[in-house]
Amino acid sequence: QVQLVESGGGLVQAGGSLRLSCTASGRTFSKNFMGWFRQAPGKEREFVARITWNMGTTYYADSVKGRFTISRDKPQNTVYLQMNSLKPEDTAVYYCNANGESTYWGQGTQVTVSS
Repeated sequence: QVQLVESGGGLVQAGGSLRLSCTASGRTFSKNFMGWFRQAPGKEREFVARITWNMGTTYYADSVKGRFTISRDKPQNTVYLQMNSLKPEDTAVYYCNANGESTYWGQGTQVTVSS
């Protein structure tokens, strides 16, 4: 069984920073990429960023480009999301995602940005 465990969410003022982490544990599985999605109250889950596992190529939603940075630590099976210049509209539950032989999701971590 594969588990994705997120950490690093919390409450921050607008303009502040947070760093999310997601570690994959359990059985070894082949990953094409890992990434982050988010879901705000009353809205659909949306793509935030992803990184290809082998080459480290990154992709970002337009809304976070220039503010968020995704990275990975392959030996630790961990993906990070550094979030800078946070805005109130970034408030959401952030979900880690891994895609390869199958698709896996973490349980989510709350990020709240106050104005």
